[in-house]
Amino acid sequence: MPDIEIEIGGRTFLVGCQEGEEHFLRTAAQMLDTEAQALLVQTGRIPEARMLLMAGLMLADKTAGAEDQLRESQARVAELEAQLAQAQARPAPAPERVEVAVIPQVVNDTLAEIAARAEALAGAVEEKAAR
Repeated sequence: MPDIEIEIGGRTFLVGCQEGEEHFLRTAAQMLDTEAQALLVQTGRIPEARMLLMAGLMLADKTAGAEDQLRESQARVAELEAQLAQAQARPAPAPERVEVAVIPQVVNDTLAEIAARAEALAGAVEEKAAR
């Protein structure tokens, strides 16, 4: 079990930790030191036990706030997942019917008849012009 030297609030402590957890201990000590330094700036020199207690309480307050935000976020995620599941469970909407205007057959027949007459007239004019 390695012993790690950490500094909190300007004071040095020798702390033991499990093998491989040194980084986590240093990170936690840095967080505690940040809070302790803030206390020292505000109040000046305070007894070690009080400094550690107050710094720990400040970290606990931040942690509680973060946990509250996490719970709220998880509740929101659960709500959104429920809405998504509800939307996915709904049947797909019926395909939209699109109607395309169709030219009535009588119009086609009439146009064909007019075209045939026009061609006949054109043929007759060509015949007379050729003579």
